[in-house]
Amino acid sequence: MIWASQAQQAAIWAIGFLDEVWWSRFALPPAHAWQTTDAPIHLREQNWQKADPDTKALACYGVLWQRGPAEAPIRDQMSLRFVDGRPVSDITTQFLDWCCTCLERQGKTAWLLIWDNASWHYSKMVRTWIRGHNQQVKASGKGVRILPLFLPKQSPWLNPIEPKWIHGKRAVVEPNGLLSARQLAERICSYYHCSYEPHLSIPEKIS
Repeated sequence: MIWASQAQQAAIWAIGFLDEVWWSRFALPPAHAWQTTDAPIHLREQNWQKADPDTKALACYGVLWQRGPAEAPIRDQMSLRFVDGRPVSDITTQFLDWCCTCLERQGKTAWLLIWDNASWHYSKMVRTWIRGHNQQVKASGKGVRILPLFLPKQSPWLNPIEPKWIHGKRAVVEPNGLLSARQLAERICSYYHCSYEPHLSIPEKIS
């Protein structure tokens, strides 16, 4: 009976390690964008930016999901969303909501969320959103509760998603050309075997 109870809990619980990372496009500007080598560096950079309107780096939220027994965890599935801009509280709640929607489709009812102490993780906005989200799940009996667990400060080695980022960055580098932001994002998603989703962004305020 105890074994059955543990199996049932494993079926409805999700364990996910969340982190954000910047993906640099790691490419030299096209040759025609450069002036002569005698030109000041700031002028050469200005020409590069004109020829290449995409952002130099993409911010990305990611979750590394864990399954299997605690003594031999399996961590081979990732969920990613890219960001227009940088990680902030408003976008963090969007990402959490999206993850919960995906987990609900899988029949999960609770998410043990393990992440670091970034300011946009424990901000008042995010804490208020999680509390309200959990209250709504409890009242309706539908959805996925979030149980946040913070890692000790300045301890990235405790988050198993960190080496995943390192290996991914080595794999998607394009040494012989300039990738567009879209090409880079699609290459990253292909490496992690996950679908490319629309970028998260803060809605523009209507005046």
